Amino acid sequence: MHGNVWEWCQDVWHDNYEGAPTDGSAWETGGDSNIRVLRGGSWTYDSRNCRCARRNDDFADLLINSWGFRIVSSVSVVSVSRS
Repeated sequence: MHGNVWEWCQDVWHDNYEGAPTDGSAWETGGDSNIRVLRGGSWTYDSRNCRCARRNDDFADLLINSWGFRIVSSVSVVSVSRS
């Protein structure tokens, strides 16, 4: 999935990770709530930026064709077979 689009994150932007949650939850306190984290790079950037550790920021209300998001569900999927 790297390089497809920059992925919007739920976290608000902070300059560093000091005070970040350690349990994997979103960091929604402090920082600027109008600026959100983008991760992963996209097809419009060079290859060194197309990695999950790459972090960027921008205003959450902007629409750019190289920015997107993934939908994540914590609900288990149950298969139903029909006979």
